[in-house]
Amino acid sequence: MWLVFSKELKELLRDRKTLFFMIALPLLIFPIIFGIAGFVGKQAIDKAETKVLKYALVGGQYAPEIVKDLQQPDKFEQVEISADADFKSIIRAGTADFVLVIPDNYSSDVLTNGQANLELHFNDAGLNLVYRRVNEIVKSQSDQFKQTAFSTLGLDEGQQKALIKPIVLEKVNTADTRENWGEKIGGMLPYLLFILCLQGAMMPAADIGAGEKERGTLETLLISPIDRNKIVFGKFLTIGFAGTMTALITVASMAIWGFVISQGMAVKFVADFMAQIGVMDFVLIFLMLVPVVAIFASALLSISIYAKSFKEAQSYMGPMMIFVIIPIMLALLPGVELKGGWAWVPITNVSLAMKELVKGTMDYFQLFAIFGSTVVIAGAFFAFSIYWFNKEKVLFR
Repeated sequence: MWLVFSKELKELLRDRKTLFFMIALPLLIFPIIFGIAGFVGKQAIDKAETKVLKYALVGGQYAPEIVKDLQQPDKFEQVEISADADFKSIIRAGTADFVLVIPDNYSSDVLTNGQANLELHFNDAGLNLVYRRVNEIVKSQSDQFKQTAFSTLGLDEGQQKALIKPIVLEKVNTADTRENWGEKIGGMLPYLLFILCLQGAMMPAADIGAGEKERGTLETLLISPIDRNKIVFGKFLTIGFAGTMTALITVASMAIWGFVISQGMAVKFVADFMAQIGVMDFVLIFLMLVPVVAIFASALLSISIYAKSFKEAQSYMGPMMIFVIIPIMLALLPGVELKGGWAWVPITNVSLAMKELVKGTMDYFQLFAIFGSTVVIAGAFFAFSIYWFNKEKVLFR
């Protein structure tokens, strides 16, 4: 068994492509994701904020102040349209980015004319900041109207606040910073970890079974005095080792880059968040990945043994992503918690546990159910791999 493991491991370490997926990708994935997301997001916001918006006004004669505020050539460009035009078609055609319709009761004398309902027609499907930019102008006018009305009524500052908001509902959040950010980040963490672990195990798995068939070395291995069960176990350990190393490097990368971002870039909320996650939490995240990797390794080994060629093995392994993503999605559904039956659902329970660990609300007694169910499933897949490997019609199909 150890001889087979040693042989497969040496071949694994010679493959640069496999080493990239095992080591380089997990180390680079977090800074790349954070960097690209931050860069693209900033570029999109900057572009939306600096874009010259083409607009049309209907009823502009009722609001000369708004007309004046919109006369900023570096921000807005007016186009002329008829009052009965189809606003949706105009915006869709790109003639205007928005159409502002001002009613005839628009006036600074709000006590007499009442509330004015302005209509802003625009396409809100993308990041365009149209509403925010127009609302800044409208809000400025609204504040002036309020002050005029307050002066007419002779209200002091306290009375003004009470009139605008007679009742204030103050939100007191009992969740700490870690729990707030953990709920947002923890749910997405399994996507990265599971897919990287699966990817790290997929390349050596395809080569260990189907690859040996293509090279003609499987027959030589089968006629050796090594028991077939030990051959399977050695190959399983190699795939498991690749996936486990990917898991270890991924968790270490997450911790290291989180620390670098929090300290080197002085991002306060990241620093506060990372400071509350203990070393034991990272250790438990890694340990829970080990039996999950065992499930991946045994399932991938079964596929690789069955496939006739390396290419065929890869085509069978591709859809496994779906079977990994669906249980993770279940963990994100409302009402799905690490309690009762969900603690026994493989992959979903680990996803839920990772979220709880990041949030700092983990019920550690649930670890028995998590490890128990995951180990049972991994054992069942491994037993099937042994059964599959002892079938001559499968090995030489």
